[in-house]
Amino acid sequence: MDDLAAFRAEMRAWLDINCPEEMRDGQVTEETICWGGKRWKFTSDAQRIWLDRMAAKGWTVPSWPEAYGGGGLSRAQDKILKEEMARINARSPLESFGIWMLGPALLHFGTHEQKLEYLPPIARGEVRWCQGYSEPGAGSDLASVQTKAEIDSDHYLVNGQKVWTSYADKADWIFALVRTDKDAPKHKGISFILIDMSTEGVSTRPIRLISGKSPFCETFFDNVRTPRHQRVGDENRGWDVAKYLLTHEREMISGGGGGLLGGRPVGAVLAEMAHGLDTADRRAAAMECEVDSLAMALTLERYKDQAETQPIGDASAMLKYYGTELNKRRHELMMEGGGSDALAWDGHDGLPSDWLRTKANSIEGGTSEVMLSIISRRVLELPG
Repeated sequence: MDDLAAFRAEMRAWLDINCPEEMRDGQVTEETICWGGKRWKFTSDAQRIWLDRMAAKGWTVPSWPEAYGGGGLSRAQDKILKEEMARINARSPLESFGIWMLGPALLHFGTHEQKLEYLPPIARGEVRWCQGYSEPGAGSDLASVQTKAEIDSDHYLVNGQKVWTSYADKADWIFALVRTDKDAPKHKGISFILIDMSTEGVSTRPIRLISGKSPFCETFFDNVRTPRHQRVGDENRGWDVAKYLLTHEREMISGGGGGLLGGRPVGAVLAEMAHGLDTADRRAAAMECEVDSLAMALTLERYKDQAETQPIGDASAMLKYYGTELNKRRHELMMEGGGSDALAWDGHDGLPSDWLRTKANSIEGGTSEVMLSIISRRVLELPG
């Protein structure tokens, strides 16, 4: 405990000196997030300085090994870092699918050479990744992917299409599920490969959503030559990698249920609305949401603590289901409390857009119905 107290004091002093004042507003919006990547344009010098300083310490990925660009922190030290950042209301220096999803999969399944090649650039924010999973005919039934990768000497020749590829038009690389054995059972003939988005034959097309925003894209592969050493894990065993990565994706998505709105309880947000807290039912619902949000956050922390010795595995379905359904419930309450003011629509930002986005949270990474099926079969072991 004395060691942790000393670490906290050191951490607090470093943050007080090195976190720019501009990065101490706690904002987490599409406009304030730093995604990094080769084409990323910093919104300010402060954002660039904050990323550079945190990356130099390895604290963009605090718990990753130092050899791969991380900070080598223990779980307890990682929690202290987050607590001290929250104390000064510091923004996250970097957000990334490479950090949330690909990184954990590479740490588990990648070769030492792959870890050295791909992880440090992720930690430094130099490369932005996107996820090539879903296809027009393979959504909830993800193992039905038909994008194929045929062996051509020391390369794969990749052909096919992905859909709902978040930020594919801005990404530098994509991690993708491809079919490498068309005759094998569908879960057995899949491989997990890494593809440079600048490779000839890769193209993207944005998908415009009802919210007015377009984070999603269609991604096309037309005779894309990809070196075979960019496969992660064994050939035709990519489903093992995919399942492991999905547990981290679902844990990441579930975090929306444990978080509050810009650091504020839903009741505080409702209090500023025209009709936010004008009924006893709505006040009770707001208190219930706040209690459930705090309980969800604590539950998520417990699972993260356990993950040091025991992978979250199928329990991630419980976190993802409850977190996304709670987030929908919270936004439904705000739409109700806002009355006609909540219907103000500019097509890009504001409550209606956020409310619509919560519907996608319960679809991406596996629908709520699929999560309930996983919980019943693999967690509760109920009869079929």
